[in-house]
Amino acid sequence: MKKTRVLISNSHNPWFNLAVEDIIFRSMSADQRVLFLWQNDDTVVIGRAQNPWKECRTEQMERDNVTLARRQTGGGAVFHDLGNTCFTFMAGKPEYDKTVSTQIVLNALASLGINAEANGRNDLVITDENGIRKFSGSAYRETVNRGFHHGTILMSTDMTRLGDYLNPDEKKLKAKGITSVKSRVINLNTVIADIDHQMICDAIIAAYCAYFDTKVDIEWISPENAEYLPDFKEKFAKQSSWEWNFGSTPAFEHSLSERFSWGGVDVYLDVEKGQITRAQLFTDMLDPTPIEALETAIIGCDYTPQALSHCLSQMQTTHPEYADLLSDVSTWLHQQVS
Repeated sequence: MKKTRVLISNSHNPWFNLAVEDIIFRSMSADQRVLFLWQNDDTVVIGRAQNPWKECRTEQMERDNVTLARRQTGGGAVFHDLGNTCFTFMAGKPEYDKTVSTQIVLNALASLGINAEANGRNDLVITDENGIRKFSGSAYRETVNRGFHHGTILMSTDMTRLGDYLNPDEKKLKAKGITSVKSRVINLNTVIADIDHQMICDAIIAAYCAYFDTKVDIEWISPENAEYLPDFKEKFAKQSSWEWNFGSTPAFEHSLSERFSWGGVDVYLDVEKGQITRAQLFTDMLDPTPIEALETAIIGCDYTPQALSHCLSQMQTTHPEYADLLSDVSTWLHQQVS
């Protein structure tokens, strides 16, 4: 009989939950199966190969204290709040089968009176008077001897906030990697008004145990009892780092242009690992000296509004005769990169 585990996180910190997920997956024995249930509060989670500057309004997220978290799997960007439940099914091979975990979730929802189905991609949907509506998306990861399937269930997520952070203004970004596919989404509280995280967890655990004909003791996990996890401090540090969440973005190009009272500027940036590695700036202003100096100064800067503003501020100190012009450029770049 294989050992079956059910873990529930007491933390709403996305970096903690994603670190725990990865550690459990890497350290589990090949004969184990694991169900992990968790929630993230006010978070945008992006896929492993996504560009946060293309997918998200990063400055708006910073103002509203919304966390950015990059996961280990592919797929698109999603907004999490406490109206959303996250699940992860892990198993060794050959038992690992994402169709089984999908069916367990469908069985759980059916026990609550929700008639849902899997569509042709990686989503769970219900059909209402407006057609097919998505309430759950999934992503997957496999190694040689194990695999996992994780996903989300929208119960009562604030859809207006979802739109605030996941619909960025158009930028001229030539980005390698994955762009989110927008779908029509719906909360399950349109079907069951009082549905909540505990109800979903109870239903999934019951369906999980029924499927494998077993009983388990729930293991609660929190930052206070995570020290026993192998290399937890190191993994959490990586998961929460700027280098992972922003710096792991695939290389991309950003071209932008603007006309000021003193002349026009065209900017072409190459960005790798979250840093500007190449810059070309063109201008029709009568004295191009400050723009030429800026072209050199911003190479090596982090691709963030703060880093560019700091660079421009230093240039204003060393080139006070161009302070007003550099202030114009600083304000503009801050808006364009955020």
